[in-house]
Parts: sequence; C-alpha cells; structure tokens
Amino acid sequence: MDCYEAIDLMEDALGGSLVAEGRAGFDDHLQECATCRTYPEQMRTTLGALERLPRSTETSRRRSELIAAFRREFCRDP
Repeated sequence: MDCYEAIDLMEDALGGSLVAEGRAGFDDHLQECATCRTYPEQMRTTLGALERLPRSTETSRRRSELIAAFRREFCRDP
C-alpha cells in the first residue's frame, strides 16, 4: 500500500469502519511510513478544533452569494 491508498482509507480507519481486508495493509503501511502515522493525529486535532468553533444558525449573505455563483458557473444545463 502506498501513501495515496492509505490516505484514501484514513477516514474509514478513524471512524472504525475500515474493513478487515484493508486493515492489515493499512496498519503495515503506518508501521513503515512516519508521515502517514502523523496524519491521523493531525486529522483528530483539526476535527477537534472545528468542533470547538461557535456554530451560527444564520446563513451569511456572502455564503449565499458564493453558492449562487458556483451554481451559475458549474450547474448549467447543457
């Protein structure tokens, strides 16, 4: 398994839903790759920080403008 494959499986591994067939290769890769070993901790830190951000019930005007611009650009009928 290479780093790209390991990163593709990272979310499942962190969520506890990585299937047994992929688990062995994933664990072996983490044993060999220091960079990928740090990735799960970075993900946990990032998710923890995001969870602590205040949540707003209001939708910002700028967000609505960006979504509308995205739809105009990428959701055109052929």
